[in-house]
Amino acid sequence: MSNIKSLKGKGPKRAGERTGPLPQLEQRPKTGPLTHDGWAPPALRSLEDTGLSKLAVADLVLKALYFRGDLLGHQIAEILKLPYNGVLDGVVEFLKREKLIEVMGSGGIGEASYRYMIATKGIERALDALQRTQYAGATPVPLDMYIESIKAQNRADRLVKEEDLISVMDNLIVSKDMLDKIGPAANSGTSIFLYGPPGNGKTSFSEAIGRAILGDDLWIPYAVDVDGQVIQIFDYVNHTLSDDQTPLRYGTGSMADPRWVRIKRPVIIVGGELTMESLDLIYDPINKFYEAPYQVKANGGLFLIDDFGRQQVRPQELLNRWIVPLEKKYDFLTLNNGRKIELPFNVLIIFSTNMDPKDLVDDAFLRRIKYKIEVGNPTLEQYRELFELMCRLKNIPFDRDGMVYLIKEWYRKYNRDLRFVHPRDILSQMEDIAQYLGRPVTMADTDLIDRAAASYFVEL
Repeated sequence: MSNIKSLKGKGPKRAGERTGPLPQLEQRPKTGPLTHDGWAPPALRSLEDTGLSKLAVADLVLKALYFRGDLLGHQIAEILKLPYNGVLDGVVEFLKREKLIEVMGSGGIGEASYRYMIATKGIERALDALQRTQYAGATPVPLDMYIESIKAQNRADRLVKEEDLISVMDNLIVSKDMLDKIGPAANSGTSIFLYGPPGNGKTSFSEAIGRAILGDDLWIPYAVDVDGQVIQIFDYVNHTLSDDQTPLRYGTGSMADPRWVRIKRPVIIVGGELTMESLDLIYDPINKFYEAPYQVKANGGLFLIDDFGRQQVRPQELLNRWIVPLEKKYDFLTLNNGRKIELPFNVLIIFSTNMDPKDLVDDAFLRRIKYKIEVGNPTLEQYRELFELMCRLKNIPFDRDGMVYLIKEWYRKYNRDLRFVHPRDILSQMEDIAQYLGRPVTMADTDLIDRAAASYFVEL
């Protein structure tokens, strides 16, 4: 069996209620950097383009001033992620006319450079708004705009080829047979079940699949508005900003909606900490807004449930939770008032486990998971190749006799299984011990091999 190696590394509406039709989503101009499908946030020319009412945006301005004190107009614009001219200027004028804010002075030319302070009447209005929600960040986008954006940026047309997988298998020894299983599974865009002994690269395979199928960047909003209730989508823990953060403008000079942030396609990994509660909207009773669950944050990308079967919830319950999303490609989430909302489920989900699948779920559940792939132990030849590879990466001289000694004394003698993770870990142990002893690291040093193996292996 041949092995493949790679070293590549928007009379008054309720606050938050949308007014007017949904703005048309625009195509990015050809002169700018294109996303995979040409989708980009719409231009934001007026308050109506936000999809929100003037009162909703006014409340956000008041909360920003209440929490942060006096601010320049352009500072307010930065906090709310809205252009000042054409969008916020009308809201600020409304607040001044209603004597909710006051002008303290000017820091430059134009109203965007005026310094604003919340007035006593404005404080009362801000406190009333804070009773509904203390959210005071980027202006949310309407729910229907978010749904349309995720559908427009779906990766269903992204097909993985063998060369794509080879190019992302960083520091892995992968057989042609394994690649031929992973490729079609990745192209399915639905679900994959990886199982097998620990230490054989299931998590590494999952991350590589993510790198192979994701590719171009994704636009997501900082937050979403559902009839005045806010769901926070973007976070710096689970999302990585795109390398390209250049502000986007259209041919007319209109600015693209800054309420959207460009990120790399998400690869979100959760393990034993996963609970059923974390798969629904997470309501903060103190701040009175929601955080999106993992699978929403993973929309447009990959969601890996690692160590499946070791969560604080039975595997059957967890899989029951995924039946509709996996088959219908949408998910239902529940607001604090009991209302259910429907969101796209454009996620490749991978279940990874060290346990026997038949000990976790029955055949009916396994049938709903399209691809089941066993990630087994390496052959002796694969193990040797990986050892040579890791030695090159660590600049440690490889010695065939040392390799034979390791296999004989620490594997065959104890009937111990080979694992893909062992070469990296044993060499790391050897480096640590050699540094302590003040001697060079080499595979020819059988004493160093014995010391490293004795401290690494537990069952003798």
